[in-house]
Amino acid sequence: MFKMYIYFIASFGLFLIGLYAVLSKRNLIKLIIGLDLMETGVNLFLISLGYVKDGSAPIFEKSISQVTMVDPVPQALVLTSIVIGVSVTALALSLSVKLYEKSGTLDLSKIRSLKW
Repeated sequence: MFKMYIYFIASFGLFLIGLYAVLSKRNLIKLIIGLDLMETGVNLFLISLGYVKDGSAPIFEKSISQVTMVDPVPQALVLTSIVIGVSVTALALSLSVKLYEKSGTLDLSKIRSLKW
């Protein structure tokens, strides 16, 4: 019974670690890593919601009546989320590199106090 809930616990733990990093860290790179951890936790949660024990993919079975099938919608949503998350992370990292070149710091409190 515990094996079913380990993914829920892991996804909740990942989300909480990411939330801690977002709320407590002042470095921009650590903030981006925290956002990525939160996204990974949500993706793991969505994948674990779609899990069916002894389930099979709908495309492999010819008879629907005797086989338990896995819902492919959460898998498709998470795949789309991963692609969007990678592109957002790449954009955030490239903007932080440009911000470091311009300001010389990645500390958010110092960046907020700069006059452009």
